Amino acid sequence: MLVEIKVQSLGLDRSSNTPVVILEEVDGERVLPIWIGPGEASAIAMQLADMEFSRPLTHDLLIDVLNGLGGNLRKVIITRVEKNTYYADLIIHRNGEVISVDARPSDSIAVALRVDARIFTQDDLLERATIEIAEGEAAKEEEPGRESPSNHMDPDELKEYLRRLNPEDFGRFTP
Repeated sequence: MLVEIKVQSLGLDRSSNTPVVILEEVDGERVLPIWIGPGEASAIAMQLADMEFSRPLTHDLLIDVLNGLGGNLRKVIITRVEKNTYYADLIIHRNGEVISVDARPSDSIAVALRVDARIFTQDDLLERATIEIAEGEAAKEEEPGRESPSNHMDPDELKEYLRRLNPEDFGRFTP
C-alpha cells in the first residue's frame, strides 16, 4: 500500500557528517530517514529555501528536458530498500502514457519539490524504518558511555521524538 509522504526536514547527521532527509507521512506520524549525498542535499535545501539561479541546475535541466519532450512528473514512489540502499521511481505522464523511471530517492525528491509532485512510499518501508530505528537505539543503550536522546525512550516515544526532529537537531546543513 502506498502512503503519501513529505519532506519534514533536512539536516546533517553529526555522527557520520552525512546529510539526511527526514520524510514524514502526510496523514500520520511515521518518519522515514534517508541518508543522502551532499550534492542532492544541496539541491533539496536550495529548493526548500526557494533559491533561484540564473541558469538551470541539474534537476531543473531534467524538468526542462522532460517538459520539452511533452512529459510531466506526476509523482515519485520510494519503492524499496536493499542493503541499505533506497530505490525510487519517477512516474511520468506523456501523451496518455505512464512511464516509470528508476531513480535515486534523493534526486527524485529534488525534482518532485521543483514541480510540486506528490511523493509516496510503501507502507512497509515506514514500518521497517520505525522498527529499525527503535532497535538501533536499543542497541546503543547497551553500549556503556553511549548517550543519545532516546536512551530512556520506548519505541512510541522514539517515534514521536523522530517525528518532531528539526534540522538543527542534526546540525545545520548548508548548501
